[in-house]
Amino acid sequence: MIPITGKLVEGLTLKDSSIPLVLLGKNDFSNSTISNNSITMQLYAVFDSVSDRIEMHKNIGEQRQNWNNLLLNNINMITLTATTLTGVAAASGAIGAPLLALKLSSTLLFSAATFMLLIMNKIQPSQLAEEQRNATRLYKQLRTQIKTKITLGNLTEQDVESSIEKVLALDKAYPLPLLGAMLEKFPSEYQPAVWWPKKRKEGNAAERKMKNRKNSTTNGWNEELEIEMKEVIEVMKRKDIEDYERLGNIALKVNKSLAIAGPLLSGIAAIGSAFVGNDDGFWSALVPVMAGSMACAVNGFEHGGQVGMVFEMYRNCGGFFKMLGESIESTLEESDLEKRENGEIFEIKMALMLGRSVSELRQLASKSAACCMEGISIEEFASKLF
Repeated sequence: MIPITGKLVEGLTLKDSSIPLVLLGKNDFSNSTISNNSITMQLYAVFDSVSDRIEMHKNIGEQRQNWNNLLLNNINMITLTATTLTGVAAASGAIGAPLLALKLSSTLLFSAATFMLLIMNKIQPSQLAEEQRNATRLYKQLRTQIKTKITLGNLTEQDVESSIEKVLALDKAYPLPLLGAMLEKFPSEYQPAVWWPKKRKEGNAAERKMKNRKNSTTNGWNEELEIEMKEVIEVMKRKDIEDYERLGNIALKVNKSLAIAGPLLSGIAAIGSAFVGNDDGFWSALVPVMAGSMACAVNGFEHGGQVGMVFEMYRNCGGFFKMLGESIESTLEESDLEKRENGEIFEIKMALMLGRSVSELRQLASKSAACCMEGISIEEFASKLF
């Protein structure tokens, strides 16, 4: 029989509607201590806080997606209008007041587009929206874990502390405010997202081995399963994590280049439009019109293609594999087998998270071990999900 533990609860994937929020009944109260009731109420308080955060992140994510759409459309419309005015001023051969009006209008519009584009590129609304979508999904996972713990009972203070730590870690990973707390949109290099608290390590390797030898109950664990999990970690590090790091750095460089090119081109167009109608008519007309058109195209590719969102998606995927690796390592480092999540459940959970069946996960581990012995690199990725 598989024992119900806190770690097992975290591995369960249950729909919100499938777990009723049951409060303790009369019989439960008579059989429960005041301390247990207090722990239950504390966990309900954490549950309410998580539910509130889900709504906040969902609403703000929709708002920031609207920012991306509205700013993109407005900036491109302003840029195209300014480009058209510049072309009309150059083609009409107007002089005097009509020419001045066209030049002034186009220059002001280009300047406004440049200023708005600088702000948009700084905050990256598509990336902000993706952050909030990820936060909403992760808070929903945490809420499900808390509901499952409450339903199964046998709560401890550690359940409350771990839930609070997870909430605070998510708050830090996906902040709501823009000023002061916004994540850096153009870091020096790609770093995977981290939304989970650090695991506490107890004892050294020698102590863990001695305790494991003394344990009479394996809790679904054996040497083959531990070796299998270690091989899965190695495949993730060599293939999946490395690949997302490469893709993340490419997306970051592309986004940086586009974020610089867009305002630069619209700024050149703003300066060039002021010289339309001078003696050198060809270049004075060509430069602002071409720069304005290119600025519109660059802006459309960057924000219409949501390059910032793609970068954030790679950060989240990299964080997912990092979390899996740390989860496996911390589980294997646990000295008491009874305190580990049940080995069979853990194997099933890891397989499903990687989009595989249990047999496919074992085949992957065997293939990785064989490739390591032959001194060649495995070509297969650990995850079939993404």
